[in-house]
Amino acid sequence: MSVAVIIVAAGRGTRIGGEIPKQYVSLGRTTAIRLAIEAFLKVPLVQWVVPVIHPSDSKLFADALDGVRDVRMQAPVEGSVTRALSVRRGLESLEETRPDKVLIHDAARPFTPKRIIEEAISALDFNDGVCAALPVVDALWKADGLLATVAVSRDGLWRAQTPQGFCYKKILSAHKSHDGSGTDDVTVARRFGLNVAFIYGSEQNYKITTKSDLEKARQDIKRLVSDHS
Repeated sequence: MSVAVIIVAAGRGTRIGGEIPKQYVSLGRTTAIRLAIEAFLKVPLVQWVVPVIHPSDSKLFADALDGVRDVRMQAPVEGSVTRALSVRRGLESLEETRPDKVLIHDAARPFTPKRIIEEAISALDFNDGVCAALPVVDALWKADGLLATVAVSRDGLWRAQTPQGFCYKKILSAHKSHDGSGTDDVTVARRFGLNVAFIYGSEQNYKITTKSDLEKARQDIKRLVSDHS
């Protein structure tokens, strides 16, 4: 069994603001993309890690990964205009290697527990795809502007995270037949008819999307450093 990981880092992170994409913004002495990659390099089952980056971010990537020496790290692949097309390029870069399984992960999720990665890999023994996710627990409402209108049942609703893992051959075929739209790889997989199972994610596995997320990540880093000092 062989396992590859694609780290999706081609986005611009416009919701945070600033000139530096969020995956490269300083979190003290590290960055989100470095932490995300290191999380997968800590898992012995992972044999290849493929970063997919924006064409303009080569220096940012090199600086962020300075000092990381691991033979499993592959040269970065240039992303495209949408997330789905960027993932496709990452998948196509593995066509000669042809791993059995592939995990696809957002570079802006720096604190993914090892447990989630290992469970995702194992779950692919029984499913075409797998997605880390959490059940929705808050009350949900539709609104007209800021006015509440209709309550929405949360039964059966989950909040998707990454990693999202797949049989490599099947997700490659799914992406090649896809139009490049969609917000995640579960969308691509389901449109292709693949079954995708959920595994339990973690609140720790949050995505840095806003300035408050960025500040939370910095505080979490300080806490981790303090706990290990």
